[in-house]
Amino acid sequence: MEFNLSTLFFIVFIVMILQPILAGRVFGFRREQAIRSIERKRGSRVITMIHRQEKRSLFGVNVSRMIDLEDAQSIISAIKATPDDKPIDLVLHTPGGLVIAAMQIARAVEAHPAKVTVFVPIYAMSGGTLIALAADEIVMGEFSMLGPIDPQIMGISAASIVAARDAKPVEHVSDVALVLADVSDKAINQVTRGAVEIMTPRMKRDEAEALARKLASGTWTHDYALTPAEAHDLGLEVTVGMPPEILNLMKLFPAPVKQSAVEFLPFDPPGKKMG
Repeated sequence: MEFNLSTLFFIVFIVMILQPILAGRVFGFRREQAIRSIERKRGSRVITMIHRQEKRSLFGVNVSRMIDLEDAQSIISAIKATPDDKPIDLVLHTPGGLVIAAMQIARAVEAHPAKVTVFVPIYAMSGGTLIALAADEIVMGEFSMLGPIDPQIMGISAASIVAARDAKPVEHVSDVALVLADVSDKAINQVTRGAVEIMTPRMKRDEAEALARKLASGTWTHDYALTPAEAHDLGLEVTVGMPPEILNLMKLFPAPVKQSAVEFLPFDPPGKKMG
């Protein structure tokens, strides 16, 4: 075969296309091994929801991942496929996302009969915190963080929209502002009610209502970092100390590649032995 400049460019182009695919396959295999190792050690089923900004190297397009309805479908399927007596370890790394999707996942987490532990290696903000509220235990690292669950309307805190409406006589408030405030009231009430629903099996109702109101009513800015100590003081069942195997699993979602994934592994059939 005779090589020329065109052939060289073609080979380089093919390598550029295949390299991310091959690298993804390698990391996928290593993640599978790490997940299986954690499952064997803890006797649990490991489900991960890792959201990182994905950079497509060929065109340099950045795609930010957040909790969406596809995530809800994947996570709920994984939970429903887990036997009732099998504990679940859910690893969360997310900035948040759609309230409806986060609430669906949270309800599935709360409904699982066996213990569900949510691991937050770095952060689980907004909808991620809502999911964590449904768990039996939240495990955080020393510098991990949760966040408020106050809903956002058009990128603005619903609580702030309501506060702006209430700050002046109604005749001085525009129709658009009144509509946004009405939607904001509904959103805050819905998130608060949902949070109470998922927390009351493990928490007294009055305590759950107080905590839900505090997290959903704009006490802090939406990006406020709730430390493990603050989360514990609020009444959440928080354990500080991230297992090294969870941290090692996070390394298989490398920041330079900026992958994002929702993953779970099928159970081995009875009698099948892992190599």
